[in-house]
Amino acid sequence: MPPTHTAVKRTAETDPRPPGHGYGTRPPGGRNGPAGAAMVLGVIALSTSIVFIGGLLGLVGLVLGITALATSRRTGTGRGKAVTAVVTSALAIVVAVLVAVFTVWYADKTQECYDPGSFQQYKQCVRQQFTGG
Repeated sequence: MPPTHTAVKRTAETDPRPPGHGYGTRPPGGRNGPAGAAMVLGVIALSTSIVFIGGLLGLVGLVLGITALATSRRTGTGRGKAVTAVVTSALAIVVAVLVAVFTVWYADKTQECYDPGSFQQYKQCVRQQFTGG
């Protein structure tokens, strides 16, 4: 029985696709894994920066983001993720530092109020510390 289909041989003239870009092949340059990891760390750091953990994650994300930027210059991939990582990580560090400064300032300002008999007395003591009354 004769075959019902025939194979068509593709040549450079008949195939519009560039050579080497078929199924299962990657584009030139590959991926920038550190950029993706740094971006995830930066976003997590920013979302947790109000509880101090974000500052530490931000430091790791910042270092990884700067590394990813250097990699993106060499490979041409992942620049957007690397920039996002650097920005979010830097913001996370700034927010964590501001929260730490505010916490220390608040603790210093209200240190006389830490031995209240009740929550109502604590609130009254804090109010007096801030209003000067």
